[in-house]
Amino acid sequence: MPAVQRSEFTLALNQVAAERGIDANVVLETVRQAILAAYRKDHPGIEAEEYEVKLNSQNGEAQIHHKGVDVTPPGFGRIAAQTAKQVILQKIREAEKSAIIGDFSQRIGTVINGMVLRFDGPNIIVDIGKAEGVMPPQEQIPNEHYRLNQRLVMYLVEIREGLRGSEVIVSRAHKGLVSALLKREVPEVAQGSVIIREVAREAGSRSKVAVYSTQSGVDPVGSCVGQKGVRVQAVINELGGTEKIDVIQWNEDKARLIAAALSPAKDLSVTVDEEKQEARVVAPDDQLSLAIGREGQNVRLASRLTGYKIEILGKNEGKPVSLEAEQPVAESSTEESVQSEESTEAGKEEKKSEKAETKEVTEEVEPETEEQKESRV
Repeated sequence: MPAVQRSEFTLALNQVAAERGIDANVVLETVRQAILAAYRKDHPGIEAEEYEVKLNSQNGEAQIHHKGVDVTPPGFGRIAAQTAKQVILQKIREAEKSAIIGDFSQRIGTVINGMVLRFDGPNIIVDIGKAEGVMPPQEQIPNEHYRLNQRLVMYLVEIREGLRGSEVIVSRAHKGLVSALLKREVPEVAQGSVIIREVAREAGSRSKVAVYSTQSGVDPVGSCVGQKGVRVQAVINELGGTEKIDVIQWNEDKARLIAAALSPAKDLSVTVDEEKQEARVVAPDDQLSLAIGREGQNVRLASRLTGYKIEILGKNEGKPVSLEAEQPVAESSTEESVQSEESTEAGKEEKKSEKAETKEVTEEVEPETEEQKESRV
């Protein structure tokens, strides 16, 4: 009979630990705390530090000891079981949540699948398996519409302490989502023969990805794009189907890197100031709008991708507007200033002559005498 009790208690203990994914010792400690809480409820005012719960891990028998003396009241086992039930469940849920948070902490920076559960104000609550994730407004794609039970691919950003405890923050707008999807879709990236160096993204609109190869004979751009663009198109579809992705090859030569980052614009002339982290780009007239992009988006993403402040200029009369080409412009402006000075001097002379004439007229008009004033009156 004792062997049966021992096996039943041990089996139940191990089953709870296995189902919840927590250590069996944590469950035992939780049971001890729950039994002590039940005893304190029946004996208010006691000092919990002076009492100890001894729990037999073989048959589950519990005893209350006060300074080494057994003070377990009669029939306490039944009362303890009923009173401690909710406390035990609560403690196990807390331990389970801690285990889940620990599991997700190791998965930060990876892609997870989820389903939209509900809308909590501006936040979206998603089901990500054993826990619920929170997608704040800044982590949502601006032009993407979400609906209940919608399945999405998301990026696990961080574990954040919120009003309700630890929260799993997920994102659809993070640039890491593009990198993670490329790693999933492109075997060369997953194997490490192609490295994603940098990503610049404006979620829902456009992204630029700089890649390079660590293995000779492997085309990094072609690997990411795939045959007829099938690989990059799979990533675009996961992002909603409207976001454009430009894949360029990373280059240690900053001038060539910036020229590539400004694609689809071509035939660009780039001058780089590495100390100031600035670049001056001269674009042909027919490529200027492409280089700048709609509302400056293309040059803005290129600047984020390369880390350089980029200034784009057009060509003037077929000649690039460079530092040397600005000198004739300065000379012409000097000539214009000289002409303006001459005209100003001429104007001054005219004003002087007008003042002189006015003075002469004023001098010719003699003031009225007293007799003339009286006769006029």
